[in-house]
Amino acid sequence: MSTLDSLALTRIPPEDEALRAEVRAFLAEAIAELPAHIRARSWGGYSSELSRKLAARGWIGVTLPKEYGGGGRSAFTRYVLVEEFLACGAPVGSHWIADRQSAPLILKYGTEAQKQFYIPQVCRGEAFFCIGMSEPGSGSDLASVRTRATPNDQGFVLNGQKIWTTNAHHCQYMIALVRTSGSSEDRHKGLSQVIVDLSLPGVTVRPIEDLSGDRHFCEVFFDNVQLAPDALVGAEGQGWEQVTAELAFERSGPERLFSSIVLFDQWLQYVRTPQGRTESAQRLAGKVLTQLSPLRAMSVAIQDKLVRGESPIVEAALVKELGTTLEQMIPAAISDDLFAREAEDVPVELLMTLKYVTEASPSFSLRGGTRDILRGMIARGLGLR
Repeated sequence: MSTLDSLALTRIPPEDEALRAEVRAFLAEAIAELPAHIRARSWGGYSSELSRKLAARGWIGVTLPKEYGGGGRSAFTRYVLVEEFLACGAPVGSHWIADRQSAPLILKYGTEAQKQFYIPQVCRGEAFFCIGMSEPGSGSDLASVRTRATPNDQGFVLNGQKIWTTNAHHCQYMIALVRTSGSSEDRHKGLSQVIVDLSLPGVTVRPIEDLSGDRHFCEVFFDNVQLAPDALVGAEGQGWEQVTAELAFERSGPERLFSSIVLFDQWLQYVRTPQGRTESAQRLAGKVLTQLSPLRAMSVAIQDKLVRGESPIVEAALVKELGTTLEQMIPAAISDDLFAREAEDVPVELLMTLKYVTEASPSFSLRGGTRDILRGMIARGLGLR
């Protein structure tokens, strides 16, 4: 099979496309009062109230089996929902991780008791999850994690630290990659995943304020946290296999393309006015759209592979790398456009949105795997290293 065969063009099924109008109408009313510079946070924004409203309409856990409270629909249904949430800047960060990867991970690897307990809560918008992967000093080298869950007669005792954990201070649970045997020198061996109830004694969550003033990143400390035996997800020692499969969900979706889309739309509105229209701005708009279109097609193709039960790890890394590069280019290029103009009154809301996205954009190529790590994965997938 050639490299091109790996990402065949795919169309979203008509029955899923038909959902867009309903979603747009709902969101137009639900977030009508949110200004663009707030909507620009999108899946990083937080609103448990909106999450509960979405859950009431069956739009959380839409792909999960009906017997666990899900919608039982195609993964393309969720893809359409996600695109619409991102396009309008809906603050969906509260349920984002649980819906995107935690509940699917539990569905694939968890026990029946875990499925019955956690998944219905996610689908109702009542249980939010965070990801416990990164650690201080580890960077993107997840195989070097040192947080340890030591087996005892009551289950496991958890000690260690996680960092850059999105919205941990708002979540009830974390799925953490930990070491249950061996040492960090053993790399992939001895790694497991555990579900941590963040209300347990010994868990401390500290938000980290970033450059933009947001406090969604957190560091999480575990000091002799007693976990029950059923905290283990999947088989002990199989954590590396599980977490790499999980990352395919994280790296290939529309959220790796549309983090700057609210800003781009705000700028386009200005460019469409007589005052804002210039030849250079029109060329820039075309440049962004001609890059976004094939990336979106690649993302849809990867979704098709996931639907068919494949694990497109390299393809997902490719979309994430190219997508975040575009996401970071957009605010930089718009800044160049706006500040090259003379004696023009640029809308204040556009400038406020630009300010936020510019400050947040360095993180786009960090979350979900750094650029160097992804390029290494792509090179290995192409047989170049």
